Amino acid sequence: MDERKKDLCCYRLEKARKCLSSVKVLLRSEDYCGAANRSYYCIFHCIRSLLALEGVDFSKHSGVMAYFQQNYVKTGIFKKEYSKILTEAFELRSESDYDDYYVISKEEADEQIQNASFFLDGVTKYVSSMCMME
Repeated sequence: MDERKKDLCCYRLEKARKCLSSVKVLLRSEDYCGAANRSYYCIFHCIRSLLALEGVDFSKHSGVMAYFQQNYVKTGIFKKEYSKILTEAFELRSESDYDDYYVISKEEADEQIQNASFFLDGVTKYVSSMCMME
């Protein structure tokens, strides 16, 4: 595998880890909208790390999401649970970022951090297995 692709993959996974770390700080300060935002971006960077291994990228979130659904969920590489987590995180992030009066509860924020952590763990394991196969 191309070293540049691996490096970009690792860089994007590190961005995902930093987002997850930020989520914990935001939760402690009761910034639930911020936590939902960073949880979504953790997942988004995880997916972009997968795309880096293939040398694929998109300028829009919808393209990244559609590619993941088509090439990783529908093929069975990742379970449908990942698709559900991605969709919910995107919708919650969009509502909280763009709807002036949308309020996220602590419970919703807690669920998002658990989902983002689960997503990061799964993608990290997959990436590790792909890099070990060489």
